[in-house]
Amino acid sequence: MNKVTAPQALFRPALVLMAGRFLGFVAAFAIPVVLARVFNLQEFGTYKQLFLIVATLYGIAQCGMAESLYYFLPQESQRNGSYVFNTLVVLGSTGLLVLLMLWLWREEVANLLNNPQLAAYLPMIGLYLLFTLLAVVLEIVMTVRRQHLAASCSYAMSDLVRAVLLVLPVLWFADLYWLLAGALVFALLRVMAMRVYVMRQFGDQLHADAATLKKHLGYAIPFGLAGLIEIVQTNFHLYAVSWFFDTATFAIYAVGCLQIPLVDFLMSSTCNVMMVNMRESSLAGDHDAVKAIWLDSIRKLALVFCPLVGVLLVTAQQLIVLLFTDTYSASVPIFMVWTVSMLFATLLTDGALRVFAQTRFLILQNLVRLALIAGLIQWFLQQYQLTGAILVTLIATAVSKAMALARIKVVMALPFHSLLPWKQLAQTLLLATLAMLPALLFKILFVDGVSGLFLLIGTGTIYTLSYYLLLQWFGPMQDDERYMLSQWVLTPFLRLTARIKF
Repeated sequence: MNKVTAPQALFRPALVLMAGRFLGFVAAFAIPVVLARVFNLQEFGTYKQLFLIVATLYGIAQCGMAESLYYFLPQESQRNGSYVFNTLVVLGSTGLLVLLMLWLWREEVANLLNNPQLAAYLPMIGLYLLFTLLAVVLEIVMTVRRQHLAASCSYAMSDLVRAVLLVLPVLWFADLYWLLAGALVFALLRVMAMRVYVMRQFGDQLHADAATLKKHLGYAIPFGLAGLIEIVQTNFHLYAVSWFFDTATFAIYAVGCLQIPLVDFLMSSTCNVMMVNMRESSLAGDHDAVKAIWLDSIRKLALVFCPLVGVLLVTAQQLIVLLFTDTYSASVPIFMVWTVSMLFATLLTDGALRVFAQTRFLILQNLVRLALIAGLIQWFLQQYQLTGAILVTLIATAVSKAMALARIKVVMALPFHSLLPWKQLAQTLLLATLAMLPALLFKILFVDGVSGLFLLIGTGTIYTLSYYLLLQWFGPMQDDERYMLSQWVLTPFLRLTARIKF
């Protein structure tokens, strides 16, 4: 891979993964929106707490094995089957352990989260986690083997099926038990699909290999420990709020911490492709290509994440109320502070550190972040109530990102001015901020006497149009990117015009 083709090699596969997951993003986003209208605050808070447990244990129980495949599979193609087999054995073992723990300690976990109702559902959550852990290798192997279209379709179909199987039982029975039953059916389907794919790809290559397992664990255990600490510190604020407040208040807070699936799959798709390409270029000794891929991935993500934060800030009130009704209007200020955290997702520091096997540094970085959150969160909650839990998390994230960038500077031997695309990031952030002005003016003029939906659409449209024009005139884009963006915007209008003429 040379300097010219490195950014393109990142952009096109990542775009395929992003585009394929768009329908899945819509479906996944619809799940809590529907449930907020079916469940009351107590029931919705219980649902959020159950899937907080899922999100926490899902990452921890992987022990770094699945994500480590991005490191090993590109360089040891002859042993790919052994790496995948070892991963499945470890994931199955930890999944069974999680299931046993949630069954034995269901009362203790429910008390920890200040909600006795959780105990009845935790064994089902354990079984769901077991199936989900086994299926996690599916898209990872597809991505590493450059089957980006297949991975994209798999992501999209999984999200769509999950949404259907979670929402339909609730609409019919209006009961949390049936939501979890639908989740179990979905997870089992994922395991079956993974088994068929892996058998077709590797066949008799799927076997245990002690040497491979030892090497895999040597990389994965420090990485898994770093991941464990990261997951704990990422979710610590949610557990703290659940501990200090009742379940209904937790529901308000959880809505304020609304996860935008678009952010996750844009970041993860770009980061996954970036890691594969950076690893291959590093093994080939092409340091310039490694640097180009790192800088280009950040620049491109900033072009999307900065305006996304901007439009969410100017439409926060209307968006939360429209999605979750007036019952959750108290979530708006929490959501606005939470939205700012998306800017940190632009810096793919963890992915870059993993490319260079800096897993021990990830442990240190996450320990510092966890210590800051755990040490300061009670004071911030006392001073700023629910918003304080977000503020302390943002401060700790900023510190950990600064540490990671300092380490990347050393590992990649980059001067400070080349560590990040500083100029492009500043331009993008400025344009995203300027685009807020006409949107806010529109909102001020029409805030009275119009529906929330009209205000949301109008404000969002004006912001998007303003950012698009600013980006075309002043944005840090290459000529081919500017042309591609204009084609995406203009093609629907050109087709409509052609039909009208016809």
